[in-house]
Amino acid sequence: MYVKTTSRKTKSGTVRYLHLAHNTWDASAGRSVPKLLYGFGREDQLDTDAVRRLVGSLSKLLDPAAALAATAEASTELDFVESRPFGGAYLLDHLWQRLELPRIVASLGTRGRGRPRNVEATERVLFALVANRALAPSSKLAAAEWVNHDVHIDGLDRIDDDACYRSMDWLHQIREKLEQRVFDSAAHLLNLEVDLLFFDTTSTYFELEDADLPVARDEHGLPLPETGDGDGDGGSKGGFRTWGKSKDSRDDLPQIVIGMAVTRDGIPVRVWCWPGNTADSALIRQVKDEMRDWTLSKIVWVADRGFASAANRRYLRSGDHHYIIGEKLRSNSPEIKAALSRQGRYQDIAHNMRVKEVKVSENERFVICHNPEGATRDAAIRTQLIAQLTELIEGSDTLSDYKRGELRGKITAKPGLNRYLRTTPAGKLRIDATKAKTEANLDGKYLLRCSDPKLSAEDIALGYKQLLEVERGWRDMKQILDLRPVYHRLEERIRAHVILCWLALLLIRITETTTRATWPTIRRELDRLHLGTFTGPAGTFRQLTELTRTQRDLLNKLDIPAPKKIVELTPEPH
Repeated sequence: MYVKTTSRKTKSGTVRYLHLAHNTWDASAGRSVPKLLYGFGREDQLDTDAVRRLVGSLSKLLDPAAALAATAEASTELDFVESRPFGGAYLLDHLWQRLELPRIVASLGTRGRGRPRNVEATERVLFALVANRALAPSSKLAAAEWVNHDVHIDGLDRIDDDACYRSMDWLHQIREKLEQRVFDSAAHLLNLEVDLLFFDTTSTYFELEDADLPVARDEHGLPLPETGDGDGDGGSKGGFRTWGKSKDSRDDLPQIVIGMAVTRDGIPVRVWCWPGNTADSALIRQVKDEMRDWTLSKIVWVADRGFASAANRRYLRSGDHHYIIGEKLRSNSPEIKAALSRQGRYQDIAHNMRVKEVKVSENERFVICHNPEGATRDAAIRTQLIAQLTELIEGSDTLSDYKRGELRGKITAKPGLNRYLRTTPAGKLRIDATKAKTEANLDGKYLLRCSDPKLSAEDIALGYKQLLEVERGWRDMKQILDLRPVYHRLEERIRAHVILCWLALLLIRITETTTRATWPTIRRELDRLHLGTFTGPAGTFRQLTELTRTQRDLLNKLDIPAPKKIVELTPEPH
């Protein structure tokens, strides 16, 4: 049935009449024709109160949601209130549910001090903070405003700053159990084969002038509980945000050190935080200890040159574990010199990679990797540096000893140039041709040390190359998730902030490995799916814009159902 309008011309003009009608089939005419059921009279004399009563009576035949939807589709008295991005948060929430994070969070909130009063609400706040890192990184103060005004989070209408901080404080308390259970869930969901585990560290800085005051810490860098006199029992002392060798080229600001372990597919397994002056040399031993009880298969640890100490190698080889570790080519180690000087043919394993295996002991093997493209690039850089150095020292023989020493000091501050400079017994500056020839022998090469006797040289080289997944993780943490700079002051909230970034990266990596698309592209496409809010005499409803083909394809690849067009209906109470 529908409302049909008819017109009649009179002396005063055209008069419109309204009728309730429905179509019936006219067999003789071979078409449907309208049949008038009821006349409402002239349009300009319509009894709107009577029509409203009729609509109200008819709506009793439907449930409130269906009645509101039918009324909303027919109503012309609707106000468009707002529009919010919907698709990105919708996708992340489904992956969050698939990893069983609501159940994990609920199970960790059933006992212990500091547990939240409403675990379900806290879980929604934690998801909102994780989604904020992935979709619109901001501080916790801005995150609350983002949830309240700029996004739709299912089951969460409004939050305040205090709710964000309480959730982060609780996240810090449960972080260790949460990390292990999330990994177990991800390993089961994704059928993870953790045969190679990649580990690397980075640093992130803080916009403040002074470092934190030192506190007593245990061997893992965690603060010890205070005693009655305000000091911890034993351990070393140090501030969390403190001075150290920055990997962000910000040595002028306090920092912390962050470690991350990922699988060969780039799935982040776990993150760690240490005070900013912690050296890389001993960190991987703590990482191995803390993951010892996790249900992992045989592991080959893959790490960069900063973890290549003899103590680290012995520790990683204990149990059923092995390692692939990068080594410094310019080392005085007899083993490394012997490996580099060993003759032998290279084996082509890819269009841009050749490998040669050298065994120098019973327990370890070296693999020399050579990249022809990298060799060409290294040679070009060296030629440029030597040309620049030649220009700098040209005419220096005529300078005084003081001025020549001053020039020598300036060149010393530039390691790339200083590598090819030598000083004669008379104090003259010259190009070191012998050094340049030695460096030419190292063009395009890097050296790997492995303790696994079963891995082939090709697997060792390709496995180490996947260490780039960690570097890509750091790049995304800093550029997409806005890991730096950090504005939190309390240590537990800084650690919670890193956990939020890790959870966001985990959801992002699952999305990328499944869809074979980059997260910025996915986020940009899905955030074009908007949720509009409309209000009218019958109530309020929220409706989605139409899904595009690209959006449907992304959801299908992730096995996520398409969202309902009408997301929320709130009838006006009678």
